[in-house]
Amino acid sequence: MIKKIYGKHIFYFTLFTVVLSVTTLLTKNISYFTSETIILFICLFLILSIGISHGALDNYKANKLLKIYGIKNKVIFFAIYICISALVIFIWSFYGTYSLLAFLLVASYHFGLEDTSFLHKGNSFLDQIFYLIKGSLIVFAPLFFHFDETLKIFETLMLSNTFITFLELEHWIINVFLFLSFVGYLYFVYKNKFEDFEVLFLDLISIIILNYIFSPIVAFTVYFCFLHSIRHIISLSNELDKNNFLNGTKVFIKKALPLTVITAILYLIAAFFLSKYYGLTDVIIKVIFIGLASLTFPHILLEYLIEINEKRN
Repeated sequence: MIKKIYGKHIFYFTLFTVVLSVTTLLTKNISYFTSETIILFICLFLILSIGISHGALDNYKANKLLKIYGIKNKVIFFAIYICISALVIFIWSFYGTYSLLAFLLVASYHFGLEDTSFLHKGNSFLDQIFYLIKGSLIVFAPLFFHFDETLKIFETLMLSNTFITFLELEHWIINVFLFLSFVGYLYFVYKNKFEDFEVLFLDLISIIILNYIFSPIVAFTVYFCFLHSIRHIISLSNELDKNNFLNGTKVFIKKALPLTVITAILYLIAAFFLSKYYGLTDVIIKVIFIGLASLTFPHILLEYLIEINEKRN
């Protein structure tokens, strides 16, 4: 049942990608559809709603961890979670290059793992390496198709001029890692004994089309919200009710909504504060990516702690 849902999801996502791409090409001369401001606000809205919601059950997942460690007060979890998020933002303010590189590395692994785990549950060291390699497509595809525009985003996120110059001079590295990300897909097709290989194939094709047609910020938003986040929401909905997926989805929305709204409000407050010092484009880019980084690190740490404790028990 759940595999059919995953199959339908990637089919409709690929169809959506193709329709959106064709529509964009046909309307590229219409200023309303190409307004950078409108596009950025749409991207921000999608990430603040669909994107953030897929991690909004961390407070419920934490119940497992709190039980394991014998902690009864849930305020402790929220305090630690918020402190880690704040620490990420604080460190980024002073060490932008290292923070960005760490985020890209962790995000690549996270995307590779989460977008594959419904097909393959391997935990070998080689599997971990290939999760990272496969997920790096999200980083290197925009660099390959829209190099200058992607570098501007990295520059806004405080990547040093030295590293930017390095990428400009050693452009071949991007081609190598893009090729390796393709190998990552082939690896999991092989590991899964070619079963459901069309899902991974459509994943790959859709991501390539998105990054070829759209700007890096739009390509990432569509991928992050409608492929990565929805796929994770499908998994969570199934966990919430294994017998009735529709009911599981309703339960997910009900549980995820409060934390999603609170997080979105915090994002908007941060955007308002940053708007005093930066232009609109820079504000939205900083809020989206540094904001996601501040949520990604505690989210992955929580998942890791739950996993290792479940293995022990």
